[in-house]
This record gives sequence, C-alpha cells and structure tokens, in this order.
Amino acid sequence: MSGPILTVGRPVIESTVRLAALEVAGVARVAHGGAALRGWLRGPAVVTQLSDGRVRTRLVVVARPNQPLAPLSRQVRSAVGAALERLLSLELVDVTVLVDGVGA
Repeated sequence: MSGPILTVGRPVIESTVRLAALEVAGVARVAHGGAALRGWLRGPAVVTQLSDGRVRTRLVVVARPNQPLAPLSRQVRSAVGAALERLLSLELVDVTVLVDGVGA
C-alpha cells in the first residue's frame, strides 16, 4: 500500500503562487499594472497548468519603486518554487514572471 495521495485544486495552487510572490519584499502586488479595467481585459494575474505533479505558472506582478527588476524576478521564481514544493509537494518546471508596472 502506498502513502496518502494529495489532490490539490488549481485555486489552491494559484493562491500559493500569489502568496509566495507577495512574500518577496520588492513585490507591491500580484496584478496587472495600470487601470483596473486593463487588468480585467488582460485576464488573471496568475495562471497555472498542472500535469503529473508538475506545475507551470505565469504571474504578473507590480514592483515597488527602485527595485532592480531582474533580481526581483529571480527572487519571485525562487519563492514560488520553494512554496509549491514545501507546501504542496509539487514540482515547478517553469515560471514566467511578468513585471507589468512599478508602484506602491
């Protein structure tokens, strides 16, 4: 008999991705930059694909002012991967971080 099997819904994965990104100090919010209508037209800020316990995700963030964006993106990727592995036992195979604005 094998160990317990965890089934995780996409909303749980997306919430985990969002919260992990928000833990990075340079992230102001996980959302599209600009007017709210623009974000609504462009779709959700977090999109995931799950296959065989492996996750691909794309997330849109707004950076805090004066943040170097390349290191910020690396920190977000690292935080998201660690959270998915630690909390949900899922493997992150790809993460795309789109910085769509800078603001408070």
